[in-house]
Amino acid sequence: MKKYIIILTLASLIFSQSEQPYPPLELVSIPTAGTLPKGSYTYETTLSKGGTVMPKLVIGLTSSLSIGISYGMNGIIGNSEPDFNMHPGFHLKYRAFDESTTSPAFLLGINTQGKGKYTEAEKIGIGPINRYEQKALGFFMSMSKNWDFFGNLGFHIGINKNFWEETGNPTDDNQLNIFFGFDKELNRSFSLLLECDSGLNDNQDEYEFEDLTFGRGKGFVNAGIRWSMAPNILVEVNFNDIRKTSNAKYVNREIKIMYSESF
Repeated sequence: MKKYIIILTLASLIFSQSEQPYPPLELVSIPTAGTLPKGSYTYETTLSKGGTVMPKLVIGLTSSLSIGISYGMNGIIGNSEPDFNMHPGFHLKYRAFDESTTSPAFLLGINTQGKGKYTEAEKIGIGPINRYEQKALGFFMSMSKNWDFFGNLGFHIGINKNFWEETGNPTDDNQLNIFFGFDKELNRSFSLLLECDSGLNDNQDEYEFEDLTFGRGKGFVNAGIRWSMAPNILVEVNFNDIRKTSNAKYVNREIKIMYSESF
């Protein structure tokens, strides 16, 4: 058995990946410093828990500037009543500095799209709640550095702050947050993704009200595998909140399909 594992590992290292049409814009959910090529767009659909469907369109206006819009719809797949997010998500990325041999790429951005259902209420037990299950990044800065190590190896780190999503208490829920992760090409078709959102802007076990569950300030660890199915089609299988910081019994699995084209 060990022999087969070694052979598969060596094969994945020998055949470097060459089919992905652009650098990763995100890992599982955290942003990289990558942007779309000028005059191109990508359309993606995420299928997640509870029959959630979230389409997203991103357009590369220049080689450094990308804008996009997304919209979350819960319960679309299945026999439960559909629940639509109150507002669409807005996405903007501007790469201020390109990557060089000695320094990482540096990017500024805005992302108003959180994950899961959006809860809006004046008072639920102990205070006002206006937020997604996992908060949107809000304003963020990210840096990315890549190396050729038997295929691309990229490291990514950044900070973010969300000013508008509220959970009442504790008041430090709106503090600066840190995220980081990496992607590694395994062969021509597959890449491995791993990331950590530290969850510093999430509550600390403050809420346990009926079916409302949010993060518990312990961070979110997500992993995924990305398949370059065709030169302009990418498919991801992602595993979210591996540490299960909420009261969920199992890891949240999702599928993401991405199609890109030039115009």
